[in-house]
Amino acid sequence: MLILLTLLVICVALLIGIPVPFAFGLALIYMSLTGDHDPAGFLTSGHWRMNVLVLLAIPLFIMAGTIMERGKIAQPLVELAELFVGRFKGGIAYTAVGASAVFGSIAGSATATLTCIGSIMMPQLRKANYPEGLSAALITNAAPLGLLIPPSAIQIIYAWVTRQSVLKCFLATIVPGLILVTLLCIVNYFMLRKHKDIKTLPPSDDFVGEVTRKSRFALPALLMPFMILGGIYGGIMTPTEAAGIAVVYAIPVGFFIYKGLNKANFKEALVQSATTTGVVMVMFFMVMIVSRLLIFEDIPGLAQELIFSVSENPIVVLIMINVVMILIGMLMDDVSGVLLASPLLFPIVVELGVDPIQFAAIVGVNLGMGNITPPTAPLLYLGSRVTNVRVSAMLKPTLIMIAFAWIPTLIITTYIPQVSLFLPELFMGR
Repeated sequence: MLILLTLLVICVALLIGIPVPFAFGLALIYMSLTGDHDPAGFLTSGHWRMNVLVLLAIPLFIMAGTIMERGKIAQPLVELAELFVGRFKGGIAYTAVGASAVFGSIAGSATATLTCIGSIMMPQLRKANYPEGLSAALITNAAPLGLLIPPSAIQIIYAWVTRQSVLKCFLATIVPGLILVTLLCIVNYFMLRKHKDIKTLPPSDDFVGEVTRKSRFALPALLMPFMILGGIYGGIMTPTEAAGIAVVYAIPVGFFIYKGLNKANFKEALVQSATTTGVVMVMFFMVMIVSRLLIFEDIPGLAQELIFSVSENPIVVLIMINVVMILIGMLMDDVSGVLLASPLLFPIVVELGVDPIQFAAIVGVNLGMGNITPPTAPLLYLGSRVTNVRVSAMLKPTLIMIAFAWIPTLIITTYIPQVSLFLPELFMGR
């Protein structure tokens, strides 16, 4: 009964708009006052769970993404991509999807990806007469690629919670991310067929020379993902070290090469990064304590019994697990969602025989889809603010993209294990 009331406290607090860390803090206070648990022991446990080196990667990647956004490091990448596909109908929209994937691979965050790419691409899409609702929806639907294309902060958290290899979790999400990129571009192609007034870039008189100039200008920005991912996958750097290198590299590039950074906005970037990091770390601490209490009360075991009482068919059970994670994604941001879903659902999928590394990809796709699924859809409302387009105009194209891009990606990732396991087994073995 105590656990049910605790879960009710969390749900009510979230529904009335209390921030996630404070919602879990209220649950902790309630359990401490009404239960037989000693809060001091759980506070100590939360402290030791937080005291791990890999978590340093989270604030460092947050800082790197913020500095990249303020330093205009993504702009040359977008211009280079437009040079190749901007002359085709829908090419600028394909650039937005590709830019989200590339920026997400550096920033590791859906929110940072949406803020940066949305502010760059939306004015160009408007200038080319793309429908506003479709454009804003496409940018928003592409933003969760930051959860899938590594290095992803979500996968670092998942690996930490479930004690898996961070590198294997990174590799597991690459193919699902590429599938989603492809399907979003295909859906975009069919949705734009009826729009005859879309502009394309004029043909270049000196294409080779222009490619050479823009490639040279974009080279410092292009080096970032190669340096970070190459360092991690080559065994040269840990994810934490790679995140630190990304910050150290982004600062001079933003100041002296692309000149988007100055003293004022660099200070703002540091303050914003520190604020976000503080919120995330408080959230980590609170969620870890409450999840420890839930595990102590064997809530994962009770959830497992409840789910298996409905059906023992693996297909049906996985459908129920996917629905639960999508609902979590609809109510919470990606960090909160993975912190709540991973310890609760991980024992169930292991009992089903699902590989823990495959589940990393399933979690990423589900939470990304939940973040853009109405009626709550936290990323959808953020996308509306970033692009200055009404949510109502974004709803229809978003639902079409969910039906024909997100759901097929989710089905493939959930029921074809080789999609997620191929790269981890190829590079790292079982």
